[in-house]
Amino acid sequence: MTGTYSLAGKKVYVAGHAGMVGSALSRRLAGESCAVVTATRAEVDLRDQAAVLDWMRRVRPNCVIVAAATVGGILANSTRPAEFLYDNLAIAGNLIEAARIAEVEKLLYLGSTCVYPRLAPQPIAEESLLTGPLEPTNEWYAIAKIAGLKLCAAYRRQYGCDFIAAQPTNLYGPGDNFNLASAHVIPALMARIHAAKLADAPAVELWGTGTPLREFLHVDDLADALVFLLRRYSDEMHINIGSGEEISIGDLAATLTAVIGFGGALRYDRSKPDGTPRKLVDSSRLRSMGWRASTSLRDGLASTYAWYLRHVGGDVRT
Repeated sequence: MTGTYSLAGKKVYVAGHAGMVGSALSRRLAGESCAVVTATRAEVDLRDQAAVLDWMRRVRPNCVIVAAATVGGILANSTRPAEFLYDNLAIAGNLIEAARIAEVEKLLYLGSTCVYPRLAPQPIAEESLLTGPLEPTNEWYAIAKIAGLKLCAAYRRQYGCDFIAAQPTNLYGPGDNFNLASAHVIPALMARIHAAKLADAPAVELWGTGTPLREFLHVDDLADALVFLLRRYSDEMHINIGSGEEISIGDLAATLTAVIGFGGALRYDRSKPDGTPRKLVDSSRLRSMGWRASTSLRDGLASTYAWYLRHVGGDVRT
């Protein structure tokens, strides 16, 4: 159901402010009449229950956005399962319980579309949750995220807290993680193709077959959607946030070669995993409320690459 919540004059805590999503939220909230509150890991370790509760009681935010998480791609999920499960369970549980005790007015928890079954009917509706097996390559992260969104629903039901959960699709944009050991698909592809361009390589090797279909959302669009939901949404059901468009990994890589200016070939290592064969979320609930993404994939990739050149990869001139 819809609701109305005003951010005017409110103290909004962005947990995970230094990450890609948290940074985008801070940029977006700068245009609102609210005060953005942040805390570094040195100030409060979100895995420490007592520290989180003490901080929340002292600061007393009116609104909390849980954008903090231990995240990564297929390789990171496969090699660090305990961290992905424990860290994200602890972050969700500690922040949600502390928000209840500190009488936070509104909380928004960010899940992930990896919470849905690997072979869920496409596009994936919110009701598909827990209807089938998860994708094995990210099940540890997914299980923790499922627990977080169910905590929000449980706290609404038992305590009457105005806690909501949103499931963004695959994200990209300024501030992304470009470390090949832990990056998601767009920053990983961008970094590898950029490196191939610098080396004047004849080809770049990519994981899998290039056939899986993915939906991507620019992080600034996500931040705008989250502010929209804070104001307008209040319900137990988690809500999907997507662009509504999908592209194969092969076509994505080809688009990136054009954006980056790499003239070599793309070769696929078919011995490596593809991950989920297709993942497109049904964002009709959000669209029916009046919100749509505004950044095209090509424009978003170009602006992200420009950011990458300034902050990570160095300026390349041809």
